[in-house]
Amino acid sequence: MADIYAQLCRLTGQAVAEYGMIQEGDRLLVGISGGVDSMVLMHLLIRLQQRAPISFSLFAVHVDEGFEGLVHAPLVAYAEHQGWNLKVVETPIAELILKHKAEDRPCALCSRLRRGFIHGYAEEINANKLVLGHHRDDLCVSLLMGLFRGTGLKTMGPNVPGDGGKLRVIRPMCYAPKDLIESAAQQFQFPDIGTCDYSDQLEKSGDRAKLERLLKTLETDFPNIGKHMLHSMKDVRPDYLLDPQHFSSKN
Repeated sequence: MADIYAQLCRLTGQAVAEYGMIQEGDRLLVGISGGVDSMVLMHLLIRLQQRAPISFSLFAVHVDEGFEGLVHAPLVAYAEHQGWNLKVVETPIAELILKHKAEDRPCALCSRLRRGFIHGYAEEINANKLVLGHHRDDLCVSLLMGLFRGTGLKTMGPNVPGDGGKLRVIRPMCYAPKDLIESAAQQFQFPDIGTCDYSDQLEKSGDRAKLERLLKTLETDFPNIGKHMLHSMKDVRPDYLLDPQHFSSKN
């Protein structure tokens, strides 16, 4: 188990270094959903904070969307026990989904509203970077989603401007596969806070869930597909795509 966590730490440190994610004096706001990914991320960042040759501040934020299936008290208790500086932002997101009749595709509205509340708190505490727990599988799925939906060849960037450009968004676990994170999480006793009211619906028919299942299926015929997709995302060749902006007629 120690070797698994050490491997995850190495991958995270590599990504942070290669993409210049954290600098001296940064005020990092970590988005904590209560899921395994963001909880492990917080532990990784605390470890990095203790060992890094630079000084940076860590804050955490958790958005209470108002879903009946989620109970936030266990997360608050865990954060207090760990000494995390966690802020719970209560919101009417669940009500707004119903008000706007967005039950069929709740994620789009929920994520937009949640992002607004998080950015508002980031401004309140003068944070300059938002840290999210997206991992390698998330990047692969996002690439496929853009490809299949015709929204462009893109994914979740490791260090990109946030909404309005005032806040940078970083993803330190972008090199880490999901199964490695889940294995590393077994050494912790994370609280169970329940699930979103739409989790069953999204697992059955959501685009992201479908593509996650597709990746697992493709792994049979294409071993290490996640690793290879990550390598391809780091080896972009615009001249061999069809974007006219990158076309040159010179011989």
